[in-house]
Amino acid sequence: MAAKLTIGFLGAGKMGTALAKGFISAGLVKADQVRAFDPVPEAGTAFAKETRAKTAKSNIEIAKFANVLIVAVKPGNVPELLAEIRDAITPGHLIISIAAGVPISKFEAGLSEKTRIIRVMPNTPALLGESATAYALGKSATSADGELCKKLFSAVGLAFQLKEALLDSVTGLSGSGPAYVYMIIEALSDGGVASGLPRDISTKLAAQTVLGSAKMVLETGIHPGALKDMVTSPGGTTIEGLHELEKGKLRATLINAVRAASDKSKKLGQG
Repeated sequence: MAAKLTIGFLGAGKMGTALAKGFISAGLVKADQVRAFDPVPEAGTAFAKETRAKTAKSNIEIAKFANVLIVAVKPGNVPELLAEIRDAITPGHLIISIAAGVPISKFEAGLSEKTRIIRVMPNTPALLGESATAYALGKSATSADGELCKKLFSAVGLAFQLKEALLDSVTGLSGSGPAYVYMIIEALSDGGVASGLPRDISTKLAAQTVLGSAKMVLETGIHPGALKDMVTSPGGTTIEGLHELEKGKLRATLINAVRAASDKSKKLGQG
């Protein structure tokens, strides 16, 4: 963007705060280039404490301050927000929405078809700088807008540009996925406890195993199936465990979970 980058958060909850903190920590902006507004005073106070950025008294004030507006409110609050800021939006604004399930078309209808809009689907590990994010450009967003979005969200994890039609699938996979993984970690920990391990150690071993395994996939580039085979010795312990997972239809169940969550996301977007 030709003008100095200024970022305004419309909503200062945990995700908005995590993103702002990530952008500032990565050196993409300074704290004085970031502001937020949230109708819940406690949220604004927490945002300012975590980021050292200022808060505003209204969404309109944020729109006047920033050239990049990040919509970080609950999906059901989006229509009211758009009606509030509509007259304050100019061609110089880029709107980035992290409101889950809200399609770009609703922003175009609530603002203008010419508004530059990017819809983003991050996930909660953004709170630790490890988000899996996908984003889609509205028809008026430029390639430079897309590059800026990728740069911003790469500061808090991995970011990929996709067609908007695929964002519901992203919601079902990486958006809802942390909950699936937490359940897997909990179950692995239960297994350790059932085998005699203390609960605290069992949970840490399970979580570290998932973390390490994920890093092996990302950092080696080796297919997960090949990595699985590397751990599986003939006639050994791992193949016995894998056999039980196959009998329990673990893979089919996870596939079904992603598809069910994706379908639900589509229905919510239509509503």
